[in-house]
Amino acid sequence: MKLIARAIVRLTRSTYSSLKLICLILLLSGCGKSVPENKLDYVGEWQSEEMRLFIARDGTVAYKRWKNGVTTSVNGPITEFIEDDFEVGLLFLTTRFEVSTPPRQVDGIWQMVVDGVMLKKVEE
Repeated sequence: MKLIARAIVRLTRSTYSSLKLICLILLLSGCGKSVPENKLDYVGEWQSEEMRLFIARDGTVAYKRWKNGVTTSVNGPITEFIEDDFEVGLLFLTTRFEVSTPPRQVDGIWQMVVDGVMLKKVEE
């Protein structure tokens, strides 16, 4: 009888943990915003020697920067665009990317300046 009771408790704990995980995934999946039509030039893979930035159409961002021996990375959904800048994160944990030069073509090459770094769009 004790063995059956222990199995039920384990199953209940496992089910509860699974339910928490499913709820968290559903909550976080609704936090991002797709890139608006007037910002579609931001979508794509951008890079320089010290930074990589990928912005997907669905608003997902993957960012990595190497500076003075330190690597910084941010992954998450875009929460909002503020003029040319954009914020990435979840709930109250967000990072603002300052875009001093929005995406534009220069001699046929897409460029933008993010956090003071000139990035070029990787051709697909």
